[in-house]
Amino acid sequence: MNTHDIEAFVAVVETGSIIAAATRLHLTQPGISRRVQSLEDRLGVALLERQSKPLKPTAAGREVYERGRRVLGSVADLLAGVEPGSQASGEFRLGVAPFLAELALTHPIDCLRSEFTKLTLRITTGWSPALLTLLESNAIDAAAVVLPDDVMPPNTLTAHLLGHQMPLIVASQASSLCSNGSVSLAQLATHAWVLNQDGCGIRRSIRHTLDAARLPVDVAVETFGTELQLSLVARGIGIGMIMPGAWARSAFRDQLKVLEVPEFKGGVNTWLMHARTPGRLAAPIERLRLDMSAMLEEELHLLS
Repeated sequence: MNTHDIEAFVAVVETGSIIAAATRLHLTQPGISRRVQSLEDRLGVALLERQSKPLKPTAAGREVYERGRRVLGSVADLLAGVEPGSQASGEFRLGVAPFLAELALTHPIDCLRSEFTKLTLRITTGWSPALLTLLESNAIDAAAVVLPDDVMPPNTLTAHLLGHQMPLIVASQASSLCSNGSVSLAQLATHAWVLNQDGCGIRRSIRHTLDAARLPVDVAVETFGTELQLSLVARGIGIGMIMPGAWARSAFRDQLKVLEVPEFKGGVNTWLMHARTPGRLAAPIERLRLDMSAMLEEELHLLS
């Protein structure tokens, strides 16, 4: 069986089209089609639903895709292990939770690009539960995620704890909520919130806390982007939640106040996760772990 045929089929599944797969692999469209047809002939099954747009794998195709990814990864690991002076090469598919994007996509990514010049980075941003699903299905190689304290990583993955933080609850300076004393959960429940959509670990932490106290969560605005959310909070649209590092960098910091809520215990953990045997990506993942851990430490020092 030709690994080039497997590579072409995997590229079609991941890009959703013959054209995009040809662009990724620097081949012609007929060349991609021939390779996929060759693999189908060799296996004796149809691998693609050719009437669908984007192209989707058949039931058999999904199984071949999963196994094919592992085969290609093993081949890359083999080559990396025997080539003199070899370094990590090929694709590194990284998932990053939104609250970590600014952290991960600056210095750590620059370090990866300069240290591992043969590595092609493919980065996806998404909520942590969705990223874990992608990781467990082998659609990405590693994920930097944020999970509430009471949620542990799947035991099928290797997880590195990068840091623990307590989200801050913030309100407009003009808010009636007191900034010179503690605020109760019952008082919070009388105000609307500006939050991310469901799937966000920080939103889950406050929702879980208020649900446990049998208090409502009135969401006035669901939107992406920390600075956009804080601008809405500053204008009195609602109260919000923010990670300490983002608070330290925010342009709206002077227009907001941090509320002291003793009853709120909803801390979150930042994790870097990957498959149990990272193979050729062991060195890049370790580099990313060290750099992200160091940056999280720096953020804590900004607040001290």
